[in-house]
Amino acid sequence: MSKPKRTTMKGRGKPRHISVRAVRREQPDIARLGRAVVAMALAAQAEADAQAQASQSSSTADDDSRPIEDGSAE
Repeated sequence: MSKPKRTTMKGRGKPRHISVRAVRREQPDIARLGRAVVAMALAAQAEADAQAQASQSSSTADDDSRPIEDGSAE
């Protein structure tokens, strides 16, 4: 049997040091903040719609799985 080949990634195993620096601004970027808030609201609404649709489809699937009673078995 041959030995499995090792995949080497450049820089693998080396610790990474990430730093974040704040940039002071006199006034916040209102347009950018507004776009972020709208995007978050749209994502939340889409998730709520998807959950509502999933619950509706599962409840209609449960309704469809019941046998149909035609009243002739009485």
